[in-house]
Amino acid sequence: MSAQYQVSGDSAASISASIEAGVRRGDWVFGAALPSVRVLADQLHVSPATVAKAYQELRQRGVIETEGRRGTRVRSRPPIAGPRSALRLPVPVGARDLTSGEPDQRLLPPIGPALRSVAEAIGPPRGYAAAVAMPELIEAARPRLEADGVPVADAAITATSGTLDAIERLLTAHLRPGDPVAVEDPGWSNLFDLLAALGMRPIPFEVDQDGPDPVTFAAALRAGARAAVVTVRAQNPTGAAISPDRAAVLRDVLASHPGVLLIEDDHAAELSTVPPHCVGPVTSSWAFIRSASKPFGPDLRIAVVAGDETTIARVVGRMRIGSGWVSTVLQSLLLRLWRDDEVTATVAAAAEAYGRRRRALCDALLARGITAEAATGINVWVRVADETRAVGLLRDAGYAVAPGSLFRIGTPPGIRITISSLDEAAVPALADVVVAAVIPIDAGVPSR
Repeated sequence: MSAQYQVSGDSAASISASIEAGVRRGDWVFGAALPSVRVLADQLHVSPATVAKAYQELRQRGVIETEGRRGTRVRSRPPIAGPRSALRLPVPVGARDLTSGEPDQRLLPPIGPALRSVAEAIGPPRGYAAAVAMPELIEAARPRLEADGVPVADAAITATSGTLDAIERLLTAHLRPGDPVAVEDPGWSNLFDLLAALGMRPIPFEVDQDGPDPVTFAAALRAGARAAVVTVRAQNPTGAAISPDRAAVLRDVLASHPGVLLIEDDHAAELSTVPPHCVGPVTSSWAFIRSASKPFGPDLRIAVVAGDETTIARVVGRMRIGSGWVSTVLQSLLLRLWRDDEVTATVAAAAEAYGRRRRALCDALLARGITAEAATGINVWVRVADETRAVGLLRDAGYAVAPGSLFRIGTPPGIRITISSLDEAAVPALADVVVAAVIPIDAGVPSR
């Protein structure tokens, strides 16, 4: 809390509103500690139960979080728009931005020709009766998924406004606030933020380069998780890809939990050079999400979602009474991009370029005594002894990387380096700086 800002209120609702107003105006530094329940109760001359209720309400909406001995804090990215809200981490002027997790804009296919083609071919304006996924898109999506081994022969398919939109709709179709969800750790920070905003509780399971660790995954399911979200390839931040053997083991684990909603995230899609190895369908509720944002551009907010009939029907039904549908203009654009051989070649070339950059950095780090995790995707995960020190030293050397705290629940510290815009010629210099930042002063090798 800033020195100028003081919480006010004499009821749980007014105290909660005061704290939220401070977050919205930027009077709170995200991640800053709030007063303890007893201290704030004394300051406001109210009962501790009143403050506890206010904190509970803010926790349920994902504004604050409680972290054991660290106490209660404002979340790093609460679901409140304000002057300090940002989709990306701040990058110092002049620093090389390796924080974003975004594809290289230089390697994205141009969408102008496809847009012109859509404009020329589009029919009369569509009304509310068009609130469906276009049959042509579904007809094209099914064989594309089947060609990658995704079991969609008996699946229903629809379109949503991106991966996170799909996950939110899937979770709210089956779960309620307070329900536990099994998630990767380290894992996607946006998913953690979404669960907090929905009032759902994450139960972490570990990840290695072959995908979810079966032992901790099984433990998360036994702990009562009602849903599980797994990334089939290019896992964020570790780059893990589920291997065929690991997929088979995970199917056996899930077979004992038939009521779990399994959500499989394929955000890298055509940008990945390894095939997806699906875990589902095993349980009664299952969905596979393929996004267009990574291969074709982040501004193309559309994903194809396949799953069991009941789950997809719930997603479509909820969309109809909310946003309605994904614009048929966007659906038509994605269809044109899929059918364009030049675009297909451009995406394939981008995937190869990312692979070269990723391998170059991993090899350079390994030659310097640092083992990095990055089997697929556009990120490299490096475990460190001290995140703050590593991020700070890299920033001082002119490189901005993402602190692992954004992606972790209980796993050891690390840093995420996005390699998408990193030219291979720049790799050696970066590797030298990473080694200097990662290896503790009093040790010859980094903590693993």
